[in-house]
Parts: sequence; structure tokens; C-alpha cells
Amino acid sequence: MEDRVRFAPEKLLNVAHEDTSQGRRVANFLLAWWNAEVHGGFDLTDLANVDPHVAADMATIFTFLAREEDVIYPYDYRSELEAIIARWRPQAESAG
Repeated sequence: MEDRVRFAPEKLLNVAHEDTSQGRRVANFLLAWWNAEVHGGFDLTDLANVDPHVAADMATIFTFLAREEDVIYPYDYRSELEAIIARWRPQAESAG
């Protein structure tokens, strides 16, 4: 796996912890990847409402996932995602 692919989720997780509209949008993206059925999907128009480097990291993950034969979930980041769920989706905390 290329470094840019490996580091993109880590950079996005940092942004998703921020209490900003960009943090919320990044959280939406990551939580849609984690479990869209429980946490909702990601509105692609939100790419226009995040910093260009953040959008590029999202595109990196999206492109990586599109090229894989099987679905890949961010299990290595489970504890980070659980913290994001607690922040942005407290009502779904036990669901996902």
C-alpha cells in the first residue's frame, strides 16, 4: 500500500475530531465508510466544502477502495471511529 493511501485515513481522523463543519463533513465520510446503513451516507457535494488537501485525502481513499476486489473496512481505526461516533452520532453509538 502506498504511503499516501496509508496516511490518508489518519489525517482524516484528525480532522473528524475537530468541532467544525469540516470536521463534521469528514466524519460523515469516514462513518459512511464504516457503516453507511447505520451512520448515513456521504454527500459528494461536501467535497466542495472542505479544504482541498482534505478532499484529496478523501479521493485517495475512495480511489483505493474502488480498485480493490473486496470491500475493505477501516478496522485498524476502530477505536478512533468509535470516538467519532460518540462525538457526531451519539444516538447510534451502540449500533455500530
